[in-house]
Amino acid sequence: MAYVIESFAAFRHDDTEALVKLLAGNDWPFHSLGRPDRTTARQWIADGRFDSAFWVGEGDGILRVDDLGDDNPMFDLRLREGARGRGLGTAAVSWLVGHIFGSFATVRRIEATTRQDNVAMRRVLDRCGFAKEAHYRDAWPAPDGSRYDSVGYAVLRSDWSSGTVTPVDWAG
Repeated sequence: MAYVIESFAAFRHDDTEALVKLLAGNDWPFHSLGRPDRTTARQWIADGRFDSAFWVGEGDGILRVDDLGDDNPMFDLRLREGARGRGLGTAAVSWLVGHIFGSFATVRRIEATTRQDNVAMRRVLDRCGFAKEAHYRDAWPAPDGSRYDSVGYAVLRSDWSSGTVTPVDWAG
């Protein structure tokens, strides 16, 4: 059964302490900084990193969008440890794609990048109509200093509208 999220609330600066608690209170194994401290989380918020972000469920996570003024925005999804593996990622990314394409007429595609070993996120992207477009070797630094391959995905507006996924022409 697919998980349904009733609503997505935009992040407001009144929510700063709740977001600091989410960011600093969870491990993020597939992010460059595995667990930011409270000071770093507050600085990210003050720097505007979450100005275009939405709460997932009742504080289960945060969806952050970059470059909404461009025709090719990117996003970052963070789900708290106890909310992972329940279908929230697919529900959140599906909602975000519909929200962006439904609200921003100039957006032609939405990009996502994840580590090669982040199998759960790669499955979410596949389920949400994203096509793998890139593979970058040793491109993603991990908190312990090691490096991982990075994988790039995108969904095109035309594919989203038609419910298809256009394969990448790797020979072209």
